[in-house]
Amino acid sequence: MEFKIKSDYQPTGDQPQAIEKLSSAIFKGNPHQTLLGVTGSGKTFTIAKVIEKTQLPTLIISHNKTLASQLYQEFRDYFPENAVSYFVSYYDYYQPEAYLPSSDTYIEKEADINPEIDRLRLTTTANLLSRPDSIVIASVSCIYNIGSPVDQEKNILTLAKGQVIARETVLMRLGDLQYTRSNTELSRGTFRAIGNTVQLYPSYKDIVISIVFEEKRIKTIDILDPYNFNNLEDPDLQNTGIITINPAKLFITNPKTQSQAIENIRFDMQNQIDKFKNEAKTIEAYRLEQKVNYDLSMLEEVGYVNGIENYSRYFDGRNPGDPPYSLIEYFHYNAKKFNKKGFLTVIDESHISLPQIKGMYNGDQARKDNLINYGFRLPSAKDNRPLTFTEFLSRTPQKLYCSATPGDYEISLSNASTIPTIAEQLIRPTGLLDPEVFVRPVKGQIEDISKEILERKLKGERTLVLTMTKKMAEDLSEHLKEKYKIKVEYLHSDIKTLDRADILEKLRLGNFDCLVGINLLREGLDLPEVSLVAILDADKEGFLRTPTALIQTMGRAARHINGQVILYADKISNSMEVAIKETARRRITQDKYNQEHGIIPVGINKPIREALLYRDTSTPTPKIKELAEYGWTEIDDINAESLTPQKKKMLITKLKRLMTQAANSWNFELAARYRDTIKKISS
Repeated sequence: MEFKIKSDYQPTGDQPQAIEKLSSAIFKGNPHQTLLGVTGSGKTFTIAKVIEKTQLPTLIISHNKTLASQLYQEFRDYFPENAVSYFVSYYDYYQPEAYLPSSDTYIEKEADINPEIDRLRLTTTANLLSRPDSIVIASVSCIYNIGSPVDQEKNILTLAKGQVIARETVLMRLGDLQYTRSNTELSRGTFRAIGNTVQLYPSYKDIVISIVFEEKRIKTIDILDPYNFNNLEDPDLQNTGIITINPAKLFITNPKTQSQAIENIRFDMQNQIDKFKNEAKTIEAYRLEQKVNYDLSMLEEVGYVNGIENYSRYFDGRNPGDPPYSLIEYFHYNAKKFNKKGFLTVIDESHISLPQIKGMYNGDQARKDNLINYGFRLPSAKDNRPLTFTEFLSRTPQKLYCSATPGDYEISLSNASTIPTIAEQLIRPTGLLDPEVFVRPVKGQIEDISKEILERKLKGERTLVLTMTKKMAEDLSEHLKEKYKIKVEYLHSDIKTLDRADILEKLRLGNFDCLVGINLLREGLDLPEVSLVAILDADKEGFLRTPTALIQTMGRAARHINGQVILYADKISNSMEVAIKETARRRITQDKYNQEHGIIPVGINKPIREALLYRDTSTPTPKIKELAEYGWTEIDDINAESLTPQKKKMLITKLKRLMTQAANSWNFELAARYRDTIKKISS
């Protein structure tokens, strides 16, 4: 199937030249190209058109989950008929295994896995093994070890209507694929047998597969809704009569190689124990023997153990030091299987994402050194790791760097490529210009800011104010409230995820007029109501006041027709000078284009997404519609003891739907709360 965009949009401004320039270079095998696109210029649509034109499977890497989820939604809308997947770390909470020698403290791995993200990760690998038209939006977790794509495909179970196969054989195969047998309720990753019927809830799809046997033959295969068990239509099953079942986990042990792997693990364990004893490390030797023998017992009994990834080298057939199998290997496998000329790697916000990728390996190895040296893990644990930066570069032959402020590294690579390719995209479809920039003295800055905020309030506009520290943000907010009676809130990393989203929504709704923060870039802000960005201490050189940070921050005002930036500083620093000149250059280019094409800038009117919770104006407490019939308003009000068994069952069904809705809207913290509540009611 080909990549095909379904959208009413057409390339405008300088999008056509960017699409042509990038696509042409990629067609010719160019290894590095950069898209320098200002905020609001439609970089996502340009990349979508490049994918459509080159017809290459594409990996898009974003530096955080929030931005990745936004990109996923956009690409899913652009390519509704293609396999668009989402692949990020599946932990709501993650405490890696570690040992602190200074205090003799062992910290066991502790993780709270989000089942929805786990499903999406498994869907991603399933798509890459079965679909030539795959687009994956991923976080930097895509460079971590996830097991071999060859082993995954070998373990796919294919069943067909009329197939001669015994029910017991299917049950054994499902166990081999790490599905868990259940005698009661089905949940994701489980199966159950009821008479001649086997029902499976795949780990990667929100469906139930129902297989009915007649003697030693499959009579029927049906797809059911997992909540009410109604029949669902499945075109592929209806057309072919065939269903494919992927493994429940990314790490699957092959029974044929398992015995050899266990033998190798025992051999390495004994060598490490002998080494410890020669070094008079008796405790470490004993600790390692106990730990590894327990893991091997689990592997021999059930074919799986928590932390199996630390032994993955033995099952993958890799040598010590060999790079792991990451999501990138699935793209190589996909390209080879479907005869593609490779794949494309898009690195979004490359000025942030590339340094992230560079830093992953060293941090991982430092933590594992202690675990190995003190007998908690075999040396092979170091081979369960992220790719090094060099390995990442060598495994992604064609890269497209995308940023409003690309770094010197990606610019130099793009300029030094076979076909030097840097495509600038400075024109916004709306005709909006980069904001005007003013420099004002520090003296009297608070009074000046208050006047600017109040002026914009009268026009129904909003203001962002950037400080250097959390304390400054909190103090300034309080001062503006008390002295100038301005409706203001602050936002920084101490604010919880759900509360951050709520604060941003309230700013857009006009519940308050000014938001004070430190680094408002990481929120992935898209606030078209903001017409002013004021930056305090703009001349203080440092992480938050680099040219890149300043340009990106000033761009928050580029979504409004009256966008302005005020830099409060007593001198113009080098970073300020670079940022001011670049913003002015872009503004001149944009204004010239508008005049030549008779374009009148139009402000953005972006709707606010309907929240998962609706608000009753008579009370500040969020109400959940589905709980109203029970007389409750929010999750914490639920009292399962007051319900009959039938009512409990109905409530669990409703909460499961809410959990799925929350997860599909990328509100994973809320989804986790629903999940925990369901567990509590079910216990």
